[in-house]
This record gives sequence, structure tokens and C-alpha cells, in this order.
Amino acid sequence: MEINFLALFVAALSTLVIGFVWYHPKIFGTIWMKESDLTEENLKGGNMLLLFGTSLLYAFFISFSLQMLTIHQFGALGMVGGDPSIAKISYEAFMADYGLAFRTFKHGTLHGFMAGVFLALPIIGTNALYERRSFKYTLVTGGFWILCFTIMGGIICGWK
Repeated sequence: MEINFLALFVAALSTLVIGFVWYHPKIFGTIWMKESDLTEENLKGGNMLLLFGTSLLYAFFISFSLQMLTIHQFGALGMVGGDPSIAKISYEAFMADYGLAFRTFKHGTLHGFMAGVFLALPIIGTNALYERRSFKYTLVTGGFWILCFTIMGGIICGWK
């Protein structure tokens, strides 16, 4: 199974697009700024190239991990040690029967959503607790990452 780096990059890029909409002042931007104790002046002072570039890099790391959660064929490949050339005939039969099974956008969104709820949200929530952030902050930020994981999962799984 080969890694589709273009799909991973597009999935990572989708987080920036979602972020531009999600954190718009008319959606959740104003709430997020208030709950983060930030002002528009604070936000204007940052190096945007560094912020967006690093955000894209981190999102690429996430997309790389999400492919293992959304594409089940990676599990079958892992069971044979990652080298299909030394796999038994049963692996070839499995891939012949199920090679593209569950490789849909819809299936990827399901697993991306589950990863968002059961992985991203607890991380955001735990950090928010120790940083003394509000539950509203957790909902806005956690909701963003749940949506991102959902869309990323769909892109990664559906793009063959």
C-alpha cells in the first residue's frame, strides 16, 4: 500500500480553509478570542507565514496518522510486516477481496469524526483544564478539530 502524499497534503490544507471559516468573527472567532483572552491587536502582531506554515506542517503530521485510522488496508499490511512481497498467499487473497473495501469519503469521515471525538477533543479538553480555559473554549476549539479530523479522514480515505 503506497502513501498518497497529495491526499495527505490536501487534507492538511483543508484545516487552514476550515480554520478561516470557523474562526471568522461572525462564526466562532469572537467567542474564541474572548475565551482565549486575545484581542485583534494581539493577533495582528504574529508572523503569518510562520503561523500558517507551521500549522500546515502540524496538520500534515495529523493527516499522516489519520491514514492509519481511516484506511483499514494499512492494518492488513502491518500484519505481514509491511512488506507485501514476503506476505503469504492469504494476504494476496485478502487484498483481492477487500483491497478497496471501505475506501470512501463517507467511511473516512466516520473514522475521522471518531478520531476527533475520542482523540482530539480529550487532548484539547485536558489542556484547557490545566490552562484554566472555559468549557466554551473547549467546545469551540474541540469542535474545530473534530470537524477537521472528519474532513481530513474523508479526503484521505476517499482519495485512491
